[in-house]
Amino acid sequence: MTTTAQNVYIPGVCNIGPAEIRSRRRSGIVGLVVTVLFIAAAVVFDVPWPWRLLVILPAGLGATGFLQSALHFCVKFGTQGLFNMDKAVGDTEAVHETEYRRKDQRKAVIIIVGSLAIALVIALVTVLLP
Repeated sequence: MTTTAQNVYIPGVCNIGPAEIRSRRRSGIVGLVVTVLFIAAAVVFDVPWPWRLLVILPAGLGATGFLQSALHFCVKFGTQGLFNMDKAVGDTEAVHETEYRRKDQRKAVIIIVGSLAIALVIALVTVLLP
């Protein structure tokens, strides 16, 4: 584990450092752009409502990326018992303590549920648009 004041692994709170946070923010931006383009195309081309539900995919990607970035927590790392506070993207360390892994898994579930809720709201709004 690192010992710098800002980049410390805290179980169930933060498991990614600056490089990983930037990566999650980029995926959030990509998801947002694709979501906006999808919604615009659905409205312009009067896409039937069942097809509009597909917006849940890019909206979920965007929501997950932004939530992970904002919370400094990677869902994948949390579910797999990993963390990366100060290394290159994807270069992880293992979490060995069972209690820490449980805390990380709970946080990952919270982010997944939050992302799904956001994506569902966006899908509902997209379906209701003219």
